[in-house]
Amino acid sequence: MIRSDYNRHPKLLILYASYGDGHLQVSRAIQGALEERGNYRSVMIDLMAESHPWLNEVTRRFYQQSYTLMPSLYGWMYDVTKPIKHNSLLGGLLHSFGSEKIRRIIAAERPDAVIHTFPLLAVPPIARRRRASYHPPSYAVITDFDLHRRWVHPSIDRYYVATEDLKQELAHIGVPGGRVQVSGIPLRRSFRTLDATDALYGRYGLSPDRPVVLMMPGAQGTLADLGEICSRLLSHPGLQIALVCGRNEQLRTATLEQFALHPEAERLRVYGFIDTIHELMSLASCILTKPGGVTLSEAIAAKLPIFAYRPVPGQEKQNAKYLSSKGAATIARDPAELCAQIMKLIDDPIRLTNSRLVIEQLQTAQTAADSIVSDILSRHSIMGRASIL
Repeated sequence: MIRSDYNRHPKLLILYASYGDGHLQVSRAIQGALEERGNYRSVMIDLMAESHPWLNEVTRRFYQQSYTLMPSLYGWMYDVTKPIKHNSLLGGLLHSFGSEKIRRIIAAERPDAVIHTFPLLAVPPIARRRRASYHPPSYAVITDFDLHRRWVHPSIDRYYVATEDLKQELAHIGVPGGRVQVSGIPLRRSFRTLDATDALYGRYGLSPDRPVVLMMPGAQGTLADLGEICSRLLSHPGLQIALVCGRNEQLRTATLEQFALHPEAERLRVYGFIDTIHELMSLASCILTKPGGVTLSEAIAAKLPIFAYRPVPGQEKQNAKYLSSKGAATIARDPAELCAQIMKLIDDPIRLTNSRLVIEQLQTAQTAADSIVSDILSRHSIMGRASIL
């Protein structure tokens, strides 16, 4: 029997969470890649916010505040739960959040597949229940360079990971290699082309004659010793700073006030939230950033040497350590060490070129979103042809 809907595009459900901007950006990148192929049938859902709005808000606030108020506690929780298994008491509890909501959504929407961009895996447990009338295949897009077992479930049909090392880690815990694709982490379409032009320098008030140190404290705009770091970097007459404070308007205002009378203030440009961060990355010589998986992937796409200052324990510290082991990132513990490392790079064109070459080795041949979408659509094309018989 031939399916009447054989020629239609598959309907895909993309599940994310709003703990930081990264998971949302990854989801939008995948949705954008689908739409470029004419598939407008994807549905994005913030599952935790939809199913448990009050708990979602509380846990989001804890996550955001953990960077400044209790980073050690967050890191301890990450490390303790890192080896957690899906069938443990805690693992089962974590994956139960949103299960009833997603069961109703799947029954109503009947998607052809579900894509997870956050390790809230409520769909796989549903698939294992005998009473479940319909359970679509599930795919997981791991958004860090470190593997936390919350991402792992036997009912996940396919994993998309940032590196070959992650694929090997999954193999080590029993996930067959055929179920894992090294895709990279999906980024916005704007990162496909990164060109520095005089017009861009002018748009951001920067000079094309000096190297740019891009500083990105993160979506909440937090970075310890920010004022001292800026002061030390400005003591180097040959560079300029582009500081992106994100949505932290208080930080932006305080920084502008602090450096208003600084003799080198014209070499410090301070911005709020910028949606076109790829443009600033195209102008930069290096980046100092909070090492979230998406931001690090953006830096890799732009071939920017990465500096991480006192990375918060947890996935971000592990991300930084991984890229440091590959020669793509430098971790510093105090402002003097950090600024000396940045200046050493800026002052040595050969070192800078070699750093970019190392980072280029971490790039994937195809953009991650395209790679993931191509793989998913090809798998569903095969399923569709099989169902004709």
